Amino acid sequence: MPALPRIKPVYRTGVRSLSTIIKTEVPTASNGTITVLKFNRPEAKNAISLKLNDELRECVLDVATGRTNPQALILASNVPKIFCAGADLKERRSFTPADTAAFLQQLNSTLDILEDLEIPTLTAIDGLALGGGLEIALATDFRVLSTTSAVGLPETKLAILPGAGGTKRLPKVVGHTRALEAVLTGRRIPAEEALQWGLATAVADDSLQKAIEIAQNICEGGPIGVRAAKKAVVGGTGAWAEAMYQRVLPTKDRIEALVAFAEKRKPNFKGE
Repeated sequence: MPALPRIKPVYRTGVRSLSTIIKTEVPTASNGTITVLKFNRPEAKNAISLKLNDELRECVLDVATGRTNPQALILASNVPKIFCAGADLKERRSFTPADTAAFLQQLNSTLDILEDLEIPTLTAIDGLALGGGLEIALATDFRVLSTTSAVGLPETKLAILPGAGGTKRLPKVVGHTRALEAVLTGRRIPAEEALQWGLATAVADDSLQKAIEIAQNICEGGPIGVRAAKKAVVGGTGAWAEAMYQRVLPTKDRIEALVAFAEKRKPNFKGE
């Protein structure tokens, strides 16, 4: 991966100690884990600072490079009633235009890696997900909102536009017309409307618990099969789907599923 331009203050890499993100692991029925990353900047409504951007990138790279091997990844908040308020505008006031461009390039790179992860990814939104907060959520496969949540891309109200992938990802999820209306008006979209649009996968009283339930359900499938199926759907072509099917044919998990079905028991998948 080519090196990205640095901004001032110096953008750190190789972070091993997290302070703006709380990382926990939830066990699955198949002896795997679901990684939960909770944003934790209560003083700034989880706004995306240099540090949070850096730590999110490190956590995503841990999965992408195999340093960690969860079966699913969930993004959430440790701050009640707010997932992420967007960019840290207080910090950004000190940025030059070049600083801002470099910051956005780094954030976009992080979200591209997040979007390309082989494992299922979910965002649990409690409260507001605005601007960059919604753009982070759009880079995951599923978005689960609490009943009191609202999401939006208010950048035009600040005389800018969404800069972290919102304009390319939102139309894929909700269609051109709805995406254009959401971006140009900058309005907040309540949970039930987001569900009607297909922007939300589910709405529940407890968004994180519901996201964990969805992830647990997905993780009942064979790990190799789940990853191949995600690639087949994202790839979007018959040839690609066939290639993914060929990938699972020689696996021990496929044989285990057939044996378990014959023996009327749950399969014991090992990701092999």
